[in-house]
Amino acid sequence: MRDGARGTAIAGTHPVAQAVTALFVPGNRPERFEKAVAAGADLVIIDLEDAVPIVDKTRALDAVVVALRGGDSIPVRAMVRINAMGSTSFDREVAALVALSADPGNGLVGVMVPKAEHAGELAALAQRLPAEVPIVPLAETALGLRNCFELASVASVSRLAFGAIDFVLDIDAGDGDRYLDYARSHLVVASRAANVAAPLDSPSPEIRNASLVLESARLARHFGFGGKLCIHPAQLAGVAAAFTPSEESIRWARAVVDAGVDGAASLEGRMVDPPVVERANRILKRAEVLRKQA
Repeated sequence: MRDGARGTAIAGTHPVAQAVTALFVPGNRPERFEKAVAAGADLVIIDLEDAVPIVDKTRALDAVVVALRGGDSIPVRAMVRINAMGSTSFDREVAALVALSADPGNGLVGVMVPKAEHAGELAALAQRLPAEVPIVPLAETALGLRNCFELASVASVSRLAFGAIDFVLDIDAGDGDRYLDYARSHLVVASRAANVAAPLDSPSPEIRNASLVLESARLARHFGFGGKLCIHPAQLAGVAAAFTPSEESIRWARAVVDAGVDGAASLEGRMVDPPVVERANRILKRAEVLRKQA
C-alpha cells in the first residue's frame, strides 16, 4: 500500500507527475543542459545511463551535480536518470544525488530508475532520498512489467515510464508498436490501480518525421498514457499537440456538460450518461490544465 499523505502529494501535484513532455539530454553534454531547459519541455531528464559511455560516467555525474547545484549561476532544474541498480556506478550516483539534495535551492526534481524490477529496491532508494524528490521507475523488462503495480505502489513513486526498446529486446519481440499493446495497457492499468499519475510512454525513435512522432504520441494518449518521453527537442511540439484536446473534442465536451444530463439521454444522436459526462469534464479539465502550463 502507498503511504497516503506522501503518495498523494507526490502523485497529484508535483511537476513530475503533471509533465506531458519529458526531454532527455545526455549527461556528458553539459553544454546542452540549458538548451534542453530552454526548449520548453515540461520536464528535462539528464541521462547518466544509455546516453553516456562507460568511460564518461564519472565525469558526467560531476557535470550533472555542478549544473544542478548552480554555484554562481541559477541551478538547472531537472530529473536525473541514474544507472540501473546493481551497476558499478549506481551507488556512487545515488550518494552524489543524496548529497546534492541537501543543498538549499538545488535543481534536482526527481530520479528516474532504469530497468526497475523490485519494489523493495525502490523503497530502499526512497529511504535515502528526501521525501520531496519523486522516483520514476522505467518498466523495461518482462519482470518489471510483471511487477509494475508493486513498483507504482512505493510511496515515493510519482508515476511509471515505459522503455519500449529495452523491453522489446528483453522479450525478443518484433519491431513495431502493435507488439506492445499488452505492455502499454498493463502499465496504464497498473498505474491507475496504484493511484499514481498516468505513465510516460516510451520515446518515438523518429526525430525529424513530425507526422510519425504525432502518430506515436496519439497512440500513447489513446492507451491512457499521461505524457511521452522525448529524445530530441523536435519531438516536443508533436507530443504536446497529441495530448492536447482538440477544438472539436472541447466543443463536444462543453455541449455535454452544458446539457445538464441527469441519468441517460440522447445528445447529437449519441447516448449520454454519467460516465460520458465525467469524460467530458475530464477533457475540459485537461484542456484548462494544459492551457495554464503553456
